[in-house]
Amino acid sequence: MALKENLSRRSFLSGTGGALALAPMALNRFDLPAGMVAAAQSATIIKRKLGKTGLEIPIVSMGVMNADNPAVIQESVNLGIQLFDTADGYQSGRNEEMVGRVIGSMNARNRVYIQTKGRISQGNNLLAQTANERRQMLLTKLDASLARLQMDYVDIFLVHDPREDMLTDPGVKEALTEMKKQKKAHFVGFSTHGNMAEQLNIAAKDGFFDTITTSFNFTMANDKAMIEAVSNAAKAGIGVIAMKSQATGRGQTGQVNQTAALKWVLNNEGITTAIPGYTNFDHMKENFSVTSGLSYTDPEKKFLSERNLQAFVQFCRQCSDCRPTCPNGADIPALMRTHMYAAKYGNFIHARETLNEIAADASLKNCADCSDCNAKCANYINIAENIRDLKAMYL
Repeated sequence: MALKENLSRRSFLSGTGGALALAPMALNRFDLPAGMVAAAQSATIIKRKLGKTGLEIPIVSMGVMNADNPAVIQESVNLGIQLFDTADGYQSGRNEEMVGRVIGSMNARNRVYIQTKGRISQGNNLLAQTANERRQMLLTKLDASLARLQMDYVDIFLVHDPREDMLTDPGVKEALTEMKKQKKAHFVGFSTHGNMAEQLNIAAKDGFFDTITTSFNFTMANDKAMIEAVSNAAKAGIGVIAMKSQATGRGQTGQVNQTAALKWVLNNEGITTAIPGYTNFDHMKENFSVTSGLSYTDPEKKFLSERNLQAFVQFCRQCSDCRPTCPNGADIPALMRTHMYAAKYGNFIHARETLNEIAADASLKNCADCSDCNAKCANYINIAENIRDLKAMYL
């Protein structure tokens, strides 16, 4: 296979890499293609239990972050998808509103599971300084999410991308315990982009959390620590949900074998389900097709065996090994995630929001006076090229 460059610098800078269009949403009208659901309804859907929650769900769920077409959510429900992942910050709250309106209009609340998230930290910065403030912040965030979703409860509430020390913080645990006691969240957990293995192992040892949503994909095939951490969490009864399962988003459609990527994740039985982000019917059907069987086809095997696959994909594992190599203290992992949202997800709004969340003393402005970036990646990321792209867009 001749692997092509993932995204030309010209197309990225001109904003033609599949940017998400956030037009006004026709929430009360669904123009659905006929006959799409019949084949899926006749197929056997593989389901797994989500750890100690006891929920049994299909191995493919929906990451709604990039979606702006309500009909795709509706048809996903009809197809058999049950778990829908959103967050308070996605599309400035409109993502939750869309999910709530669709599920409400379908009268489908008892057929689906809703997962949402709220932050108490951004990078190394806490948004609330005391344990009691963190407790109140999380409770307030859940109430706001419920209002946008127009629901009395969510099935899973996650602390979004917390610092390691927040996993055992009294304020965090008190808030999550209270949510469950009030029946506003049936189960609780956290999502993690960075230091994933460490956070999974902390949670497995602590035993407090019901679920974890973590980045996990085929670029981690040689990451023994991460694979072992997923296993540790699953053995501890934690339901592990995989995000970033395709590694590339859809920016490399036609070059990355999407079903191979998804099957690699799901062939790890420590993963209950994956939440690939999709925005149209074709991608929905392609993702859901793997629920009928996880054996690899010959083209899938060929793709996954490519010798230079990780270098081609350029997926940042958020390991943070690069941070000490930046003389100006820039938050390189957060900048690489910003680049991913723009270049690979085509979601320039979320890219801008992620960039704005970086602390001022670690922001892209720290890169302004550098003629080139000397930060070093422990894996395969071309940090210098990505930083040049970001500077051209935002500085």
